[in-house]
Amino acid sequence: MKNIKYIVLSLIVLVIIIIASGFVKKSSDLNEDVVQSTDNNKRRQTINMFVTHGHCSTPFSGVVDDLKIAIPYRPDLGNPLENMIISFDIDPNTFAVCSGDDDLTERVKTPGLFIGKLNEKITFRSTDIYIMGIDWYQINGKMSIKGVESDVKLFATGVRNPNETTTSSLIIEGQMNLFDWGIDYDLIVNGKSEKITTKWMHLNLKINELNRFSNSF
Repeated sequence: MKNIKYIVLSLIVLVIIIIASGFVKKSSDLNEDVVQSTDNNKRRQTINMFVTHGHCSTPFSGVVDDLKIAIPYRPDLGNPLENMIISFDIDPNTFAVCSGDDDLTERVKTPGLFIGKLNEKITFRSTDIYIMGIDWYQINGKMSIKGVESDVKLFATGVRNPNETTTSSLIIEGQMNLFDWGIDYDLIVNGKSEKITTKWMHLNLKINELNRFSNSF
């Protein structure tokens, strides 16, 4: 009788252990999914841009794809990004005007403005980098819009604490004349061209946690 009682108790304990283990595993999987989701949101990279047209400027943002940065290791205390290589893509289908105005967003996404017939992404590939000062760089490269490639010049500022030798984040800014790609904003969007010689597009890109890109190429 005692043996039967012990067997029953052992089975009950075993069942409790199995149920508890399943609950812990499910909770662990749930936590892992939450962490992964948070990490993906954290890694989402956006870029701020605006276009001058007439006497107005239209600010908008877009999603950056395939961001790659190679940062060779430097054993000395020189500018840490001196030999950096960078490339990224921008999906014009993700453009959204910062004010949330749907009408202006549709104008920025007008077919033929930034979105070509083949739905190409805007791409940038660096070719040369020059030191302009401490943690300040000029980045020359090729930018392609609707499949048309043109030379551009961007400027980057590396951000780091005074006691750090490596850069923690990077801010890239620049402006380019859309006429270099044959793009007349007013003509495409409004049907009437303004009598000006330049049509500027400005961009601002802030990249955090730069150390995760050290070997991205």
